[in-house]
Amino acid sequence: MTSTDLFYIIIFIILINFIIDKVLDYLNAKNYDNPIPNELQDVYDETEYKKSQAYKKTNYKFGIWSSLFSLALTLGFLFFDGFEYVDNIARQYSDNSIVVALMFFGIIMLGSDLISTPFSYYKTFVIEERFGFNKTTKKTFILDKIKGLFMMAIIGGGILALIIWFYQQTQELFWLYAWGIVTVFTVFMNMFYSKLIVPLFNKQTPLEDGTLRDKISAYAKSVGFNLDKIFIIDGSKRSTKANAYFSGFGSEKRVTLYDTLVNELDEEEIVAVLAHEVGHYKKKHIIFNLVASIALTGLTLFILSVFISNPLLSNALGVDIASFHVGLIAFGLLYSPISEVTGLIMNQLSRKFEYQADDYAKNTYKAEPLITSLKKLSKNSLSNLTPHPAYVLMHYSHPTLLERVRNLRKNN
Repeated sequence: MTSTDLFYIIIFIILINFIIDKVLDYLNAKNYDNPIPNELQDVYDETEYKKSQAYKKTNYKFGIWSSLFSLALTLGFLFFDGFEYVDNIARQYSDNSIVVALMFFGIIMLGSDLISTPFSYYKTFVIEERFGFNKTTKKTFILDKIKGLFMMAIIGGGILALIIWFYQQTQELFWLYAWGIVTVFTVFMNMFYSKLIVPLFNKQTPLEDGTLRDKISAYAKSVGFNLDKIFIIDGSKRSTKANAYFSGFGSEKRVTLYDTLVNELDEEEIVAVLAHEVGHYKKKHIIFNLVASIALTGLTLFILSVFISNPLLSNALGVDIASFHVGLIAFGLLYSPISEVTGLIMNQLSRKFEYQADDYAKNTYKAEPLITSLKKLSKNSLSNLTPHPAYVLMHYSHPTLLERVRNLRKNN
């Protein structure tokens, strides 16, 4: 196989992924005007349903134009040897392969962020604003961008530098060391993300004493779940959309409730949502997802180690000087079909886990407040109540609202 053959394989993969994605989006969009199922008739009134349809259609059209722009930019970068150009710039400033790699990715990431910012700005301050979701100020938007880039440079750059250094020292065995680094980092972030990273972007405050905390504590005690750390996060500084999540292990486990969720739901509904999150913990879903993520990372790094030394990878992107960092880009593009398959499998498992967590909440607390909370949250985010089955199969990590309501009412 020549580098030209590999180049056109990469182009083919990019185009096929784009076509499949757009076909799925189109099929999903065709379902926007479908009648609401009987079980969900109480989610929207007529005015709200029209607003929901308008929101989905606006996002669909925006998604088409933004993805077309991204496709054109990617293809242009490939056909006009953009990677060779960036690589040459990086090599003007250093002969050290680690420094060159960091500069190479730094230029690409910064350029990509600058190009995508107008789309992100439009999405936040035009679309989300128009439909009443946006609470982000321009100052917060800019600060989020700066903080995100800073974290990417420090954390991402540090991990990349270590991986390249191990590659230089051990060649084919580098994947084992890289896997170890990523595993330690992944476990650390699962443990301490809420304590170390979230405060850079949001304010978290312990849930105050009161009836809500008493009900949560009583439920946790009834299922033998030690939960002292319950936090409220100021999600309302960016959006009216609500959420809740569970993080950490052992003494570091905590539940974080968005202030928008606390304001939107009544106390019974909040406890039901919490019961669902406890269900994930009790059913060991968090551990499974962590182990699966680590295993998939190991598999990916092993496959990378087999091909990364081949100069064909760099040459396929039009770069004459073969290098780890350019080979990494080519490998990522070639690996994307495998990522799609593993993503499909993980989504299938995730939907199964969601049913199990719902069943746990139903059996240890109540089904009805979880149903009403799911309906309120769907209404709050103008969710699609009639998604296309193929779109759900490929993209949904949770069952649809209709499927969850039917499951919760089964044998109840």
